[in-house]
Amino acid sequence: MKRRNFIQLSTLAGVGISLPIAGILNSCTSHPEHSIEFKNLISELLKDWCDGMLNVQINNPSNLEEHGALGCPSCSHIHGRCMDAVYPFLYMADVTGDKKYIEGAKLVMVWAENNVSHKSGAWTVVPNPKTWKGITVFGAIALAEALHYHGHVLDAKTKESWTERLEKAGQYIHDTFTIDFTNINYPGTAVYGLNLIGNVLEREDFKAKSKTLASEVKVYFTENEGLLFGECKKSSSKLSGKGLHGVDLGYNVEETLNSLVMYALKEKDEALLEILTKSLNSHLEFMLPDGAWDNSWGNRMYKWSYWGSRTCDGSQPAFAMMADKNPAFGTAAVKNTELLKRCTQDGLIHGGPGFIEAGIPPCVHHTFTHAKPLAALLDHWNHLPEINKNTALPRISADGVTYVKDLDVTLFARGEWRGTVSTYDAEYHYKEDFRQATGASLGVLYHNKVGLLCAASMAEYHMVEPYNQQSQPNKDIALTPRIETFKDEVWYTNLYDLTATTKAEDKNGAINISAQIALKSQKREVVTDTASTFNLSYECTDEVVQIKVKSNEKITTPTAFVLPIISPNKEVVSKISDTEISIQKPEGLLTIKANAPIKIKEIEGNRTFNMVPGVEAIPFEVFFENDKELILEIKVS
Repeated sequence: MKRRNFIQLSTLAGVGISLPIAGILNSCTSHPEHSIEFKNLISELLKDWCDGMLNVQINNPSNLEEHGALGCPSCSHIHGRCMDAVYPFLYMADVTGDKKYIEGAKLVMVWAENNVSHKSGAWTVVPNPKTWKGITVFGAIALAEALHYHGHVLDAKTKESWTERLEKAGQYIHDTFTIDFTNINYPGTAVYGLNLIGNVLEREDFKAKSKTLASEVKVYFTENEGLLFGECKKSSSKLSGKGLHGVDLGYNVEETLNSLVMYALKEKDEALLEILTKSLNSHLEFMLPDGAWDNSWGNRMYKWSYWGSRTCDGSQPAFAMMADKNPAFGTAAVKNTELLKRCTQDGLIHGGPGFIEAGIPPCVHHTFTHAKPLAALLDHWNHLPEINKNTALPRISADGVTYVKDLDVTLFARGEWRGTVSTYDAEYHYKEDFRQATGASLGVLYHNKVGLLCAASMAEYHMVEPYNQQSQPNKDIALTPRIETFKDEVWYTNLYDLTATTKAEDKNGAINISAQIALKSQKREVVTDTASTFNLSYECTDEVVQIKVKSNEKITTPTAFVLPIISPNKEVVSKISDTEISIQKPEGLLTIKANAPIKIKEIEGNRTFNMVPGVEAIPFEVFFENDKELILEIKVS
């Protein structure tokens, strides 16, 4: 089905924001209903989420500090961006006729005006006028979409008040945002935001600023794979030790690329569309077969929640709207939405597949942000290309080795196995190291039959953004497979080795990825008076994944390879011998063997849980004996 000009804002000059959706679409040739299964999925999920948000909305007029806000089951504070829910609430009010959604939309706006509205026209991230105001762009887009598509359900006074408030927010964005004033997700999203607000309010200066930002953003794509970069402060000037840019998959696919795609399609910016098509294809290489986003290596992976990033909007718009460029984009949109549904309980999204099993309460932030893109898809539905999951994702059909040069990350695939080995060294914080997968660590190990087996966490869990992360519920044990030792109570591991590199070969049906690594502390100091350098390799065949670790130096302090295996607490674990463990998974039996005794790290209960990426796991460890090579074998039957 050929693409049509599905974003019609550019045709609306002089029309005003009260025009109903039917009026917006009447200039386009209609076509038969398409992608009905996907439409039903997102329609039902959006209603479930909106009802879930209404269930936690606070209605307490005697306390204006909380009245109208969305209460959070997991966090002790109110999330300042909860007014983003105005768009999905107003959408639901329009399509259902149920006034409870109008009331919900009004209440979140009341709370925002009473608590996070700033004299500059901005909104703040929490009720403190000195806190971060960049989030204004997200609230402004939500309000603009709500007014533009569904403002006709509001009374005249409310509509006028909200329109005036939108203009103040738009002015703040126009006056404050430059292409490099902070992480690229803010000015990148403002490309669409200013264009949208400019069309809604007939502000040519807003649209002109949008066009300028769109021109400037075109240089923020990496040289080889065309990955969007800039997830670090003053992004254009920050390069890693290896000369690599700051890239975060979660922010890119769930936020910035959406904005750029919607702008480029509306404005018919063919040069930008060409860049974005290449970029989307490169990002899609990291989608796992179950619709998850492999952000194990991303330099903001502290917000990785397996399905995406904790506070972003969701990847559906960019990939669904570009499905005519590559049908696999449509597959990505569907599969990721199905994953979000599996992570939903009682109308709220949980921050990873292990939350529900572990009894970890959800953060409401996930739901009010991810509801917006579903409303956007439905508002553009008659102008979308056909969307289904008939075309295989790259990582489903993959076989062999894919090296991502701009990240120094290697993807491998053989038989049912899929894996990620990272030596990416870009950092988000340059004074403190909130370490994602690196040092030739195994960021992800996935098996098509039994699912996720290994997934990186932060080396040490930190509340990098205390308003946007949940507290770790138990003892923090890193989930990234690694070599480690402790000396004088200091942790040394390859997870802090930013200088490691890998080499890969694929011969006679076996993939081998090898590296020489060093054990370092968080301060980047190499361990002394014991083995500090090791040869680490991963070998993958159709049947098995082997991990081999060896040092040519004398090991004088206890040193182990730690292999955390993702396993919900209901799975049965059997000790076959000191050197062999099995885990019964729903679709097969996982067996782990080693040439030395397999132990389990000391944990609270029978599983450890990590907020990144939101899973339960069993942290196995195998200690070196007599300096001999360690060999671990992972097999599924």
